[in-house]
Amino acid sequence: MTPSDFQTVLPEVVLALWAIAALMFGVYTGKDRVAVPLVWATAGLMAALALWIGLAGQGERTAFGTLFIDDAFARFAKVTILISAAAVLIMAQDYMSRTGILRFEYPVLASLAVLGMLLMVSASDLMSLYMALELQSLALYVLAALRRDSLKSTEAGLKYFILGALSSGLLLYGASLAYGFAGTTAFAGILASLQGEAAPLGLLFGLVFVIAGLAFKISAVPFHMWTPDVYEGSPTPVTAFFATAPKVAAMALIARVVFDAFGAIPGDWGQMLAGLAVASMFLGAIAAIGQKDIKRLMAYSSIAHMGYALIGLAVGTVEGVQAMLIYMVIYVTMNVGTFAFILSLERDGRPVSDIASLNMFSKKEPLKALAMLVLLFSLAGVPPMVGFFGKFYVLKAAVDADMVWLALAGAVASVIGAFYYLRIVYFMYFGADQEPADSRMAPVQWAMLVAVAVIMLAGIVNLFGLEPVAQVAAEALVR
Repeated sequence: MTPSDFQTVLPEVVLALWAIAALMFGVYTGKDRVAVPLVWATAGLMAALALWIGLAGQGERTAFGTLFIDDAFARFAKVTILISAAAVLIMAQDYMSRTGILRFEYPVLASLAVLGMLLMVSASDLMSLYMALELQSLALYVLAALRRDSLKSTEAGLKYFILGALSSGLLLYGASLAYGFAGTTAFAGILASLQGEAAPLGLLFGLVFVIAGLAFKISAVPFHMWTPDVYEGSPTPVTAFFATAPKVAAMALIARVVFDAFGAIPGDWGQMLAGLAVASMFLGAIAAIGQKDIKRLMAYSSIAHMGYALIGLAVGTVEGVQAMLIYMVIYVTMNVGTFAFILSLERDGRPVSDIASLNMFSKKEPLKALAMLVLLFSLAGVPPMVGFFGKFYVLKAAVDADMVWLALAGAVASVIGAFYYLRIVYFMYFGADQEPADSRMAPVQWAMLVAVAVIMLAGIVNLFGLEPVAQVAAEALVR
């Protein structure tokens, strides 16, 4: 490792050292008794790293030959990942302490998962891609089964592990095909092998399997089968984590692979991503209608939203990547606020997640119901909420790229999906006249719920300057 390499990967090194130090500290100083300070310290470190990466990073640098790249695109994704992970850690601490499931391993595993995500978005080689992906996945498998006395949590962890192993196998097979036909695992080398001639059939098969393996990580149809059960069975704070940072990392990784390694054949992978987008949007919109558990509903919501984000990648333009990045930031922000609300729901001191428990919730908690209404309208894409502009950008990118059919499919799916969001609003304001669930919120949860609701309204002015930053990040990827 040269000094230049070390400087390039320094944020990742700091996070890795913190995870090791936190693990040793927890083991030798009382284990779960130090869980709360470890959670706050880990969240603080992630916020500090996000500030460091966002302000100090500039230009494009590589490390370890072709294995690692640090550019504007990677930094944009890393800042989003770190801030969302820190927010979820902070707002989950009170819930986990209250329910007795907070263990010192939680922030350690979250740190290792986030470390894998940071390496994922900077991967520029199939080998570093796979190593980073497995580092993230192994930590998430354990987090899903964190509640050891719950059969549902154990089942969620086991399902995620088995299907995750299947997706890793698909990815490895695709990577081996790509290496066999391109003669290299470096993204730049694969791209160079595609210049000036039609892509070999074997390399196209490799691309299909790589995309299939990565599509599992974002719950794209037909690789979504794990999502509803894992979302429902995992502890709610872990579900909130699954719904935010890992989605950004996986979507950024897909973008990195298709543009940096297969950018010479956008027509081929564009069709694959468009198909995944349409299938995800419609299945997520239709399957969520009959759900009675809000965590399962959010799982199908996640599937649909990943479909909209894939539209931005499918068009294969700078505007499309910019739209995808804007969409992912808005999506993560909405989910942080929504899960802050879901974490607060309880009845007789026990957490609840059934939608029927929200009947006439507005009478008991009018301010929380109003904030949740804003978030649900934004998730549905109702103007003038910020969520509307996220969908507008990706649909506009599709129209500008002469993929009007894809934009029309997105619009139709959005109308269908609005039903289940508005159904929750109906329950909160016009549902059956019964005693609603209680809502016990720590100050930090209350602050996040209100802050996100305000962002969904105030962000319509200029999206807080997100557009030019996303454009710079997109231009760094699409060259």
